[in-house]
Amino acid sequence: MRINIVGTGNMGRSIAVRALTGGHAVRLVNPKAGSGQLLADGLKQRFPDGEVAYASSVGQAELTVFALPYDAALEVSKSARTDLSGQILVDISNPVDFTTMDALSTPPGTSAAEQIQENVGADVQVVKAFNTTFATLLETGEGHGVPLDVFIAGDSQTAKDSVADFVRSAAMRPLDVGALRRARELEAMGFLHIAIQQPLALNWQSAIKLLS
Repeated sequence: MRINIVGTGNMGRSIAVRALTGGHAVRLVNPKAGSGQLLADGLKQRFPDGEVAYASSVGQAELTVFALPYDAALEVSKSARTDLSGQILVDISNPVDFTTMDALSTPPGTSAAEQIQENVGADVQVVKAFNTTFATLLETGEGHGVPLDVFIAGDSQTAKDSVADFVRSAAMRPLDVGALRRARELEAMGFLHIAIQQPLALNWQSAIKLLS
């Protein structure tokens, strides 16, 4: 796959590492050339046989990942709507109210992923994924020697299958949890996972794992 990764922070870097590990071509998207090019150069050194490029805007790809905070993801989903037409869009955000760290910022009865779907329109297939994983473990794809679980929600089965294929290629386990409205529960899980880091002294080294 050719994968756009919009955002070059910790999560963007970790998803890029997983993508390159799985043999995919990565386009890092950031309007600020400095940070985007710096990450691209570092990844080229780490994966000399991998295909890594930097761009200031979204191009055509099999997957586009918004590795962005909630507010930025909402903004870009509006401004890049035309560029995203016909694509599968992965939203990883957790809409936490960081002023209180005690609630989600989304209105009742919806989720960040559903808001993004509304912004981009019906010809973009939005999938929620990666919001319950932290960047440090995601970069390795595992925790304590066990592959990470990646929970996936979306209304298009074809889009979810494409995301699941990517997750498997990156040596992790995809779990399809249902329609895009299940992003509400995934974002609540993500919020809880963030909220317990300090009181349980987890130091961002924990993962949510489904055992069966």
